[in-house]
Amino acid sequence: MKKYVIAAILVGVGVVIAFPLLSMTYYTMVRTSTPDFCATCHEIKPAVREWRASTHVNNPQGFVADCMDCHLPAPHKTFDFFFAKTLHGAKDVVMHFIIDEYDRQKNREAAYASFDNAQCQKCHRNLLDMPDKRGAMLAHRSVLYARPGYERKCVDCHWDLVHNPSETVQFKQYRKLPYHAKGLRKL
Repeated sequence: MKKYVIAAILVGVGVVIAFPLLSMTYYTMVRTSTPDFCATCHEIKPAVREWRASTHVNNPQGFVADCMDCHLPAPHKTFDFFFAKTLHGAKDVVMHFIIDEYDRQKNREAAYASFDNAQCQKCHRNLLDMPDKRGAMLAHRSVLYARPGYERKCVDCHWDLVHNPSETVQFKQYRKLPYHAKGLRKL
């Protein structure tokens, strides 16, 4: 009987300690996973400004791909995600205080070298369904089903989509189609 009481107390103490600890960890990860948080570091501000001007923010679908979508593994791979997020964050903080001059080009090349196609395919899944763009469809097929020795990365061709110098954010204007053009209602 005494063993069960001690075990129950230990489990209770474990829950009392673990719940706040896990809650604070989750809260910290959520709060530090926003582009606004990334932009608090002066080295990253230009990258966030360029991202805001890109099609990863301004697109007709209204979809926004933020920093984590491209620079970290998918969140459903929990251990990989937390490990990569912690490693990137610690590296950025250390580099902020150690380096005198931030070499954006060198860091951009290192980031692109670390990307794999799965990072892009988290959002861009349907790359082969482009009936009106046969050349793009064939190019994507050669990447997705590459022959050994001919492997390529998405960023080999799409290296200039997001982080390009821009002084202003130019929001794209899109014409809304009438209901009948969308096939929702016939006239």
